[in-house]
Amino acid sequence: MITTDLTPGSPCWLDLGAPDVRAAAAFYGAVLGWEYQSMGESEDMEGGMFQKDGKTVAGLGKLTEEGARSAWMVYYTVTDADATTQAVERAGGTVRVAPRDLDEWGRMAQYSDPSGAQFAVWQPGKNSGFELADEPGSLSWTELLTTDTAAAKEFYGAVFGWRFSEMELPGGAGAYSLITPADLPEERMQGGLMQLREQDLTLTNGRPYWHPVFAVADCDAAVAKVTENGGSVQMGPEDVEGVGRLAVCLDPSDADFVVLTAARG
Repeated sequence: MITTDLTPGSPCWLDLGAPDVRAAAAFYGAVLGWEYQSMGESEDMEGGMFQKDGKTVAGLGKLTEEGARSAWMVYYTVTDADATTQAVERAGGTVRVAPRDLDEWGRMAQYSDPSGAQFAVWQPGKNSGFELADEPGSLSWTELLTTDTAAAKEFYGAVFGWRFSEMELPGGAGAYSLITPADLPEERMQGGLMQLREQDLTLTNGRPYWHPVFAVADCDAAVAKVTENGGSVQMGPEDVEGVGRLAVCLDPSDADFVVLTAARG
């Protein structure tokens, strides 16, 4: 489970780059019950924070990178962004945004793993990350869709010290690799790796990618809100034994995310 005890190697933040900030704010407000707090709009900057029940859960900004698709970026806590950058490069990854300070709030960097999946890190300063997790309307899991789980395990194990365990997918669909941060018990599993064929990664023309899983009280109701507000559904809703009821969705700008009502028990 993801918690707000933001230990090294655990998810601590996520933000969305959207071509239309106001439209994205309205969409996620309708689907996840988020309130958008603008940090100001100017010619050079437009964005703000999403809150749920008064607690900050994610960020939103204008998509400015030429040729980039709208997507969620997941950040992981580190104690030293510069040392992590060196570890990424040693393991064959690429630095997309070199470590930089965001005033007194913290230090961030963004990378691509050797297969091209993008992720980011956050070295806390005044701000540690999100204030709500594993509750309806907040992040509950992260997932990498990749063409090579063995290579992904080697890379992320070297960078973050993650431990991995395997579970069989229902219906003989193969194995799913579960992620646990270093030095934490398996109850703190925070995500998974799923191997797919390159032709199945249609959103990115075959490039692996991370996406977030948001907890919701009612998966079907959330999916109805997705479609009512201009989004679409890639898969589901469907029940997954031992996991819950989930659906893979796209927002109106084709940023992908999952909504999950966790199984009880």
